[in-house]
Amino acid sequence: MTSQVDAGLYRWVVTLTHHAPQPLNDTVKFFSDFGLGLFAVLMLIAWWRARPADSARMAAALSVPLIVVAVYLVNDLVKSGVDETRPCRTLHTVTLEACPGPSDWSFPSNHSAIAAAAAVALLFASRRIGWYALALALLMGASRVWIGVHYPHDVLVGLVLGALVAWPLALAAPRLAPVVERLRGTRLLGPALLAPGPQENGSRGATTAPQP
Repeated sequence: MTSQVDAGLYRWVVTLTHHAPQPLNDTVKFFSDFGLGLFAVLMLIAWWRARPADSARMAAALSVPLIVVAVYLVNDLVKSGVDETRPCRTLHTVTLEACPGPSDWSFPSNHSAIAAAAAVALLFASRRIGWYALALALLMGASRVWIGVHYPHDVLVGLVLGALVAWPLALAAPRLAPVVERLRGTRLLGPALLAPGPQENGSRGATTAPQP
């Protein structure tokens, strides 16, 4: 399947990269290729900050990578069903990134869906971290068009799909607080899930809104 929905916008962006400073292109390409690692770092920070907090917040933090995996599977299922050819193959443009293989479909963008899912899930674990993740998710989506591997609509749908699938899962995650509470009482996982020292009143096992 090929698409011409926003081919003109795609061509304009790719042409823009030909006139952009090389350091900018190199930076965007590096971020687009490896930027998902930043979300892993934010997940670790969310987990660490949840250790002295209540079990509901820890459950929200621990659920982030699981939600991302779930979104990836859903997005990949959609991708396999649509079979949209990459724009760098259909439009024969000169792009910053080498065009993926013929069977590596374009719609929706996996990077965008994963980034949006991580951002939404992190918002439930920590609002402050979540807002940083949201900004990174938007930049990730834009970078996929900039390096030439996706149409703009691939990125837009990927962001929306990732957010919509992640939202109910993240909303339900604090319900696992009783499980986290039991794990906090074990020798094996307790030190990783609970910071040493006295807990705040009502912090153990309570279900609260995510903290900044």
